[in-house]
Amino acid sequence: MTIFAIWAAGLGAAAQFGKMSVAYPALEAVYAGQAGIGIGVMLSIVGTVGLVFGTTAGLWVARVGARRALVAALALGAVASALQIGLPPYPVMLATRVLEGLSHLVIVVVGPTAIAGLAPGRGQGAAMTLWSSFFGVAYAVLFYVGPDLLADHGPGLLFGLHAIWMAVAALVLWLLLPGEGGQAQVKRRASLWAEHRAIYASPRLAAPAMGFVCYTVTYVAVLTILPAQMGDMGGFIGVAMPLVSIAVSLTLGIWLLGRMSAVRLVQRGFAAAMLAAGGLWLSWGGGLASVFALGVAASLGIVQGASFAALAELNPGPADRARAAGAIAQLGNLGTTVGTPLLVWITARAGEIGLALFVIGFSALGVAIHAVQARRRLSAEPLPRR
Repeated sequence: MTIFAIWAAGLGAAAQFGKMSVAYPALEAVYAGQAGIGIGVMLSIVGTVGLVFGTTAGLWVARVGARRALVAALALGAVASALQIGLPPYPVMLATRVLEGLSHLVIVVVGPTAIAGLAPGRGQGAAMTLWSSFFGVAYAVLFYVGPDLLADHGPGLLFGLHAIWMAVAALVLWLLLPGEGGQAQVKRRASLWAEHRAIYASPRLAAPAMGFVCYTVTYVAVLTILPAQMGDMGGFIGVAMPLVSIAVSLTLGIWLLGRMSAVRLVQRGFAAAMLAAGGLWLSWGGGLASVFALGVAASLGIVQGASFAALAELNPGPADRARAAGAIAQLGNLGTTVGTPLLVWITARAGEIGLALFVIGFSALGVAIHAVQARRRLSAEPLPRR
């Protein structure tokens, strides 16, 4: 029950992005003077907070404990959403989005850390894969119910419902989580800069994040750009890709995690994405192109879930998990920020060949990163193989 409650908090964190995405046309009407770049900043500033402070949040969570950090973040998110109900002036709305950025960052750092500590050994891979689905599930639900809700009541009601969700999640987790949320209290031992260097120098702490950035660069960009390139099948591809990604991650991904290490599964997911991207290139314009497009989504869905399972697998201690989760938040936001503009630039010059090579290149980089980091781990301290 506690794991599902944390996952529900993750849905609320994803909705901090999703509610603005689904309300984008209504917000352009309300803030007509800020249409275009101004509304884009309103959407993206939540991710910018994570990009700048991701690892710092992981260090802070490791010190204060999961329960206090998660409940405080949910309460902050509830207050921010409540302030948005009346659609305040643009500067005030932007300030509430900065608050949501802080709230979102702490939730996505604490979520996998706390779940990894609560899940039993054999069920840890499944629990971490469930966590990894929170973004896709939240977006699917919001884009299913959001348009009608907005048409009948405007964005204020959507923001109010989100505030209620966050407040209820805060109360439930305050009651369910143990006093320190499985976290050890740690003292600050070095400067933030030194601790950042220590995280990214560690083959255990940094490996999940360094592989995950190859996923976020690829998946978000392809999901954004590919449907528009698929002609009549574009609408179907745009809806089906995230659903296939989630479904495969929660079924085949969990089954495979019971049979191989999470790191190896990340590498195989990237390898499958390379094959699917090659098939998409060769079948472009034909009937099989949509099949290979869904193959790319399915393969990257495997990578998504296995990356969070690798976080728990490589870092048995709660403080280290918090640090590794902070790195995932930071590099994940880097990937979502740069991936789409980069793919737009590539496809404008190389078309579908460029898109396929984009997926193949970053997937190969993900395989190579994990291979190098695994060699570094084995040379430092061999891990027992499953």
